[in-house]
Amino acid sequence: MNAPSVDSPPRPQHRTAARSAGVLALCSVVLLTLVAARWSPLISADGDISATTHRWAVEESGVTQACRILTDWVWDPWTMRLLCAVVVVWLVVRLAARWTALWLALAVTLGTLFQQALKALVDRPRPVWPDPVDSAHYAAFPSGHAMTATVVCGLFLWLLRRHGVGRAVWRTAVTVAVVSVVGVGLTRVWLGVHWPSDVVGGWLLGATVVALAVWTHEHRQPRTHPDSAS
Repeated sequence: MNAPSVDSPPRPQHRTAARSAGVLALCSVVLLTLVAARWSPLISADGDISATTHRWAVEESGVTQACRILTDWVWDPWTMRLLCAVVVVWLVVRLAARWTALWLALAVTLGTLFQQALKALVDRPRPVWPDPVDSAHYAAFPSGHAMTATVVCGLFLWLLRRHGVGRAVWRTAVTVAVVSVVGVGLTRVWLGVHWPSDVVGGWLLGATVVALAVWTHEHRQPRTHPDSAS
């Protein structure tokens, strides 16, 4: 017996995805507006949190080194994109789910382009320290690490849920995704290369991309499935 195709018709979920996308987009716009307007309470909170975590990062060199390894290798955006490419190939070769593979590749690619466009538009300076423990390039908002991890992990979880994986696999996947998304955001603040609101913005925008991608898959998926496994 063949495994069920990822492209098999789902129960209607596009309304829920659309509502989620709307709420997340609204939250993202509010935060973006506050960052762009340099709202004093937000800037003050960012500064206070960043100053505290930077002091800890200088004092705790072992933790800082671990954060650098995690953020530069395990949770780096290119690591996430490579993982996405592997899943795209798996969808095509093992499940014959060409529509879903194309959808996944486009969602991650468009999310990256959107992230880079926002960075250029907002052009927020990164934190500057007299004794930096790490460095990063380009503008600060939103955090590319946080947004990419949210998009990739969120889409993977949706695919696993849709494919009907076992309870143990699902719980493991959720744990790994949550640790990755939260962890990468914390490392960016700990290393002093992002303000906390940059990370929150990355999480919100990444979740918005996931919700929009899910809505697109449910709403625009072809009714016939010539590429589905037989």
